[in-house]
Amino acid sequence: MSDSIADRRLLGPEREQFLQKVRKTLGDLRVALGKVGLKADEDEAFRNSIHQLDDLFLLVVVGEFNSGKSAFVNTLLGRKTLEEGVTPTTSKIQVLRGSAAPDDSSADGILQITADAPLLEDLTLVDTPGTNAIDREHEALTQHFIPRADLVLFVTSADRPFTESERAFLSGIRDWGKKIVMAVNKVDILETEEERERVRKFVTESFTNLLGEEPKVFLLSARQAFRAKESGDEQALAASGFPAIEDYVRSTLDEQERFRLKLLNPLGVGLRLAEAASATIDARLEVLEGDIESVEQITSQLNVYDKDMQDGFELRMSDIDLILHQFEARGHDFFDEMIRVGRVFDLLNKQKVRADFEKIVVGRAPQQIEEKVHDIIDWVVTSDLQQWRVIRERLEQRRSDHSSEIADKLSGGFEYDRTRLLDTVGRSAQETLKNYDRAREASRMAESVQGAVTNAALLEVGAVGLGAAVSLAATSSVADFTGIAAAGTMAVVGLFVLPHRRNKAKKELREKITALREQLEVAVESQFRKEIARSRGRIEETIAPYTRFVRGERDNLKERREELRTLVTAAQALRNRLGDR
Repeated sequence: MSDSIADRRLLGPEREQFLQKVRKTLGDLRVALGKVGLKADEDEAFRNSIHQLDDLFLLVVVGEFNSGKSAFVNTLLGRKTLEEGVTPTTSKIQVLRGSAAPDDSSADGILQITADAPLLEDLTLVDTPGTNAIDREHEALTQHFIPRADLVLFVTSADRPFTESERAFLSGIRDWGKKIVMAVNKVDILETEEERERVRKFVTESFTNLLGEEPKVFLLSARQAFRAKESGDEQALAASGFPAIEDYVRSTLDEQERFRLKLLNPLGVGLRLAEAASATIDARLEVLEGDIESVEQITSQLNVYDKDMQDGFELRMSDIDLILHQFEARGHDFFDEMIRVGRVFDLLNKQKVRADFEKIVVGRAPQQIEEKVHDIIDWVVTSDLQQWRVIRERLEQRRSDHSSEIADKLSGGFEYDRTRLLDTVGRSAQETLKNYDRAREASRMAESVQGAVTNAALLEVGAVGLGAAVSLAATSSVADFTGIAAAGTMAVVGLFVLPHRRNKAKKELREKITALREQLEVAVESQFRKEIARSRGRIEETIAPYTRFVRGERDNLKERREELRTLVTAAQALRNRLGDR
């Protein structure tokens, strides 16, 4: 029996070096594909194709059950090894190996057969269930075995050449990049050479249109050839057309060609899987780019939210400024009216002056300011709630954004992790909306604003209400002009004291209202900025795991893609050196 490709005596230094280079490239490619996430059966097929570099050349025979595959194999071996019949006789994959001592055994849907045939000294032959087998498990076994083949010999029948099931089967194995030879069997039923050529042309064109390359096509009659071999009829054997394909298998597939096809097999498998993995990476990156765009849109929305809140806050604070300006104007009018000679005796009544001041000047200003502050609170609460709705809607959209075509490539850990994160973040946003109590939130915010005003020691009023703080700050301005009792003569009072006191009162009121305005604005704005930042922080914290995932996964996939491209380039260069494509 001839040695396999693993026998270094047959390789020579140059082939040995090339073989090792192929092994290393394929090993690195398998590791890279594993990082992307190969299916178990794909990884097994690739691993087996690499391991079979140490095995004999593998010839796989496929075709419909009535195409005469078994007769073809028996004729090729020169002995009746497989059962023949008009019904499906091959229910398992049959692996034929050369051996002086037959040892038939069955395991995992594969029947091992040893046969004393010269051809099996140079290769292992595999006969598969028909491509049109009713039992889909048999068909799956056939398709699973294809990636391990060094050469696929496809047998079709002259009476029904290139059937739909055969087309479907060839389409399914097309991406494996296998060397396929077409054997058109039962040509003895065709009466003229013209009919034979018509069949040859049909098969050639159909194959070329389907797989994109012109095949090697042999027309033959396996049964006619077998009978001719048994009877020693050389003329009948030549007429069967069988010697041509026999010579092809025996002679064309010499040591050099077997070496070439042996290495092309795992390279083809690896490149096919790499192409699928690249498509998976591209599909995942397309989804992730959409995810990142959504994250960026959320961030942009939050930035717009911050700006809108700042602009809106300034507009609403201007309403409070207007109230204070009107407050000050009323105070000046009050002082002009009260602090004059004609009202000297009225000024002696402190309680009345204070009461008039509170009624005429202060009026509803404290309540108006509190109302404006609560308007701001309601506005912030409403805006906060709207932001959560936007986040929830955006996440819901991302769950259904990618097309079903892309979704087919997203199975596995990637889609599971992504969907789980989307669900988690989406549930968090939904729970926030579900449990968002506007009244409770507004009450909490009002207390925080009141606390901020108190902590700012607004005119040292202590822990009093916001309205009371405004009232006390303003009415204290009348304290130093209500005790004008011993001011001397009326002339002195009229000419010197009252104008001085009036101007002083106006100045103090202006200063106190200015201080009130500044401190109120600083305290309220500071607190609302904290509230806005708190809201944004909660949103960013909620989407942070999703954000980290999509950015990290994108960077990882880009790295995987670059690694895969480098290895694919190396594998393609090796395939080109072997003279393929």
